[in-house]
Amino acid sequence: MTLQQELHNLKDVEFLENENLTSYTTFKLNSVGDLLKVKTVEALQEVLPLLTSHQRSYLVVGWGANQILPAQCQDIIIHLEFSFDMEYFNTLRSEYVLPASLGLNHLTSHAVKFGLKGWEVFTGIPASLGGAIYMNAGTNLGEIGNLIKKVQLLTPAGIIREEVMTKESFSYRKNHFVKPGEVIIGAVISHLGTDEAIPQKIREYLEYRKKTQPLTTKNCGCVFKNPLKELPAGKLIDLLQLKGVGVNQLRISTKHGNFMENAGKANWDEFQSLVNLINFEMDHFYGIEFELEVKIPYH
Repeated sequence: MTLQQELHNLKDVEFLENENLTSYTTFKLNSVGDLLKVKTVEALQEVLPLLTSHQRSYLVVGWGANQILPAQCQDIIIHLEFSFDMEYFNTLRSEYVLPASLGLNHLTSHAVKFGLKGWEVFTGIPASLGGAIYMNAGTNLGEIGNLIKKVQLLTPAGIIREEVMTKESFSYRKNHFVKPGEVIIGAVISHLGTDEAIPQKIREYLEYRKKTQPLTTKNCGCVFKNPLKELPAGKLIDLLQLKGVGVNQLRISTKHGNFMENAGKANWDEFQSLVNLINFEMDHFYGIEFELEVKIPYH
């Protein structure tokens, strides 16, 4: 039996070959590849060993807010669709056990309802919990890693393991515990108590993001990591007067220099060309080469 036949036969798994993947990232670059929609942890426990035994590489895509997919994906794309009873959020808890596929927007709504301190740090980030943990997502208000107590992961062999967080578990936009081939399946997240000022703080920060970032366009969030805290990438790009500069249907946002906007049907090659252009100008004028914050397969 071929790998394709075996995947089609799995329960709680939908396997789509040569699927249009454009809608699976917020950037919406044209992309095609094989897609696995996995609805349960048990199904994923069958999928990963199967892919591993057939030496097929895979990539988990959550909301795709900080990921770039090539025109033709070599990896099998895995999209987690675990079920979750939203009534769980009707109760205030000291810690929350949540699936990786749950969107941060649901956590933010809960934070507004109960005034959870600390949860304002991921305000407005369009990501799943698993994706946010993987890259230690954050804003000017802080990072999600400081709130995570435990993470459940699935190994390529289909074995569940638990990682207890320490001070060394995260750094800027990076985790230090997910091993090659492992998939985050869930986490325990805490908060810092309650504060009646939190709902207003979240609303004000959402307004700030709307004013300073192109939230309504097709983009992948911040493209580059900040070289230093006092040297934001967007500010440096702004100083070079590169806002609005583009390659075909892709351009640097006029609202925020560290965002790229897809104005139509932009592709992988256009993204690489614009990244190269920015880094050439940065090296020429400042002697700096940006490190990508956005995740790219095969890099």
